This record gives sequence, C-alpha cells and structure tokens, in this order.
Amino acid sequence: MHAHESPIPPFELTITIKASDIDELGHVNNVVYLSWVQDVAIAHWNFLTTAAQREKYVWVALRHEIDYKAEAVFGDAIMARTWTGTARGMRFPRHTEIIHISESGTTKVLASAVTQWCPLDRGNSRPTRLPTEIAAFFGK
Repeated sequence: MHAHESPIPPFELTITIKASDIDELGHVNNVVYLSWVQDVAIAHWNFLTTAAQREKYVWVALRHEIDYKAEAVFGDAIMARTWTGTARGMRFPRHTEIIHISESGTTKVLASAVTQWCPLDRGNSRPTRLPTEIAAFFGK
C-alpha cells in the first residue's frame, strides 16, 4: 500500500542518528530501524488522539515485516514516514518508510516496514474494538 492510499494523511518524524545506533560495520544497526518504526507509530498515535483515548487504548505489535534497502551512517539526515492501512478484524496495519534526505533535498528509502498492530483495552490488557472515530484511521 502506498501513502496516498491511506485513510488518513501520512505522518513524518525527523530522526537523529546517535553514536549508539552504529554497529561494528559502521552503519545504523538493523534493530535500530525497527525501533524507529515503533517511534514514529507512537508519535503518530499521540498526534491523532486525545489523552483520554491514550489512557483507554494501547497497542501491541503482532507482526513486523521489514525490508532493508540501503544503509544509513552517522550524520545522515533521516526521516520516518508512516501511514495506516485498512484494518481486518483485530489487525490494524501501519506502513513505515525510513528515508534518507540528501543535502540537495532528494530522498531515498532506506527501509520499508509493515507492522500489524492490535488494540488493547489498557484496563484489562485484552483486545478490544475501537470507537468509530479511531477505527476510521484504519478505514473501518
């Protein structure tokens, strides 16, 4: 799914590469990309929802699929872009791209990911249906 097919507009988050993100090969470790996928998902959720909604619902990842396309190194300008897909049952897909931005402003996708998330009721930690206003973020 492409960002323009999402039920809601994509969300972007600037990423700063830390020295601790770099592995023995001299580039960002693959596990760090996955943490960025989670960071942008959380930032988007916080942007979309009220404090009361965040107190009621929490998300757990059911599955991550990630394709690594190019490496990032210390000092690179990085952005994470995320958008929602269409929910099926209790699976709510979120797509993410980790993007390098060159000094000239051109972009290159370094990694792309799809995560299947499930909403939980924070009170009992059980899967729960979402109210219409939140389900609409995922085409429901």
